[in-house]
Amino acid sequence: MSTIISAQDLHIDLEGANEAGLFKWLLASFLMGKRIQGAIAAKAYQVIVEQHQCDTPQKIAHRTHRQLVVMLGQAHYVRYDETTASRLLALAKKLNGDYGGKVSNIVAASADRQALEKRLTEFEGVGPKTVEIFMREAAVVLYRPSTGASKN
Repeated sequence: MSTIISAQDLHIDLEGANEAGLFKWLLASFLMGKRIQGAIAAKAYQVIVEQHQCDTPQKIAHRTHRQLVVMLGQAHYVRYDETTASRLLALAKKLNGDYGGKVSNIVAASADRQALEKRLTEFEGVGPKTVEIFMREAAVVLYRPSTGASKN
């Protein structure tokens, strides 16, 4: 049985649906959404974000495929390292190009939660599992009536 890793476990602050937290949680969800042990995915997140300071889609987009493969390898995220590196670059490129580098712009462009989930699956390598992981915690801050950010 696998342990559920939360945003809090990774020291990701989602309060107020802040941009930095949303991107970091999307990145972590993306890594955890693959058929790989949660602990390895969490370590990959830490290597990429904490050790290599790739905490924005702009910073990821400025890395080479090889640099991302090396980062994933440092975390022993080796089963899918090549495809994951390619998909991380594609995610950063699409997020930067289509949404100004902001997860909050994906939210703003979506009429409701269902539309947001559909937009997320338009990113290469983002499937139902990644969306499920991301929405498990992001939905709480994105669709909380008291924040004024509710899109229900």
